[in-house]
Amino acid sequence: MNQRTGRDGPLVSSDALAAELAGDPPPVLLDVRWRLGGPPGIDSYRQGHLPGAVFADLDRDLAGPPGPAGRHPLPDPAAFQAAMRAAGVSRGRPVVVYDDGDAMSAARGWWTLRYFGHPDVRVLDGGYRAWARAGLPVTTAGPAPAPGDFTAEPGRMPVIDAAGAEAAARTGLLLDARAEERYRGETEPVDPVAGHIPGAVSAPTAGNVNPDGTFKDPAELAARFARFGAVSGAAVGAAVGAYCGSGVTAAHEVLALALAGIPAALYVGSWSNWVTDPARPVATGGGPDDATGSPPAG
Repeated sequence: MNQRTGRDGPLVSSDALAAELAGDPPPVLLDVRWRLGGPPGIDSYRQGHLPGAVFADLDRDLAGPPGPAGRHPLPDPAAFQAAMRAAGVSRGRPVVVYDDGDAMSAARGWWTLRYFGHPDVRVLDGGYRAWARAGLPVTTAGPAPAPGDFTAEPGRMPVIDAAGAEAAARTGLLLDARAEERYRGETEPVDPVAGHIPGAVSAPTAGNVNPDGTFKDPAELAARFARFGAVSGAAVGAAVGAYCGSGVTAAHEVLALALAGIPAALYVGSWSNWVTDPARPVATGGGPDDATGSPPAG
């Protein structure tokens, strides 16, 4: 899938979405604004959102309770199904997810819905900020969606666990989506141990988007990931995986890779799961151009 926007791609522009919302039936809109450390996304939602959008809480609806599996593990299928049905999600109706603008949390909504089997999910490119800049309508009115009929069928997107991440770093390509200073172990604002999975390559998600928060062109993304060793149509066995702190921004990496035509698996537990086992190795230092952060030969 080497497409940017459109009915067959994972992104939709503000103008295209506005046209679709005038249709019958319109797409279901999910507002998934969220920031690590707050403020709560519901506050932004209440100040203004796209007409008809339902707020989906990332911590409550798109993840399970934090624990050994990580800070944002997969939600229970039944709980996720109930949350999505309450938001009006049905299998036969398209879904568009958005956040403030850079898709860092919207991508988690996209990925989770795709993982649980929804066939038609897209991210609003540029998010709420792009919509508002275009002069399109916003509202503070709360919607009352008709219940949906979505059935959660897990396993529809590739995932890896800690062992799979270790294998990808050793024999394929494992991308670390966090900021470089967290990768190097210079700072760790959330988890109890700083550093990265040995063999992982630093590829911060900030490099996937333009200054306005929209995604870079698929060709630019393909060139970026090629520098790390990920190429479209990679040979069988050259697995690509992505992780971050807790599986949120790594979903953004998976989305950017999809735009570049590169399938990738998400390590949902990510670093917050990796460090729960003191026997797992931790590396520090390095970076995109350092030998310790270079993709393995072959």
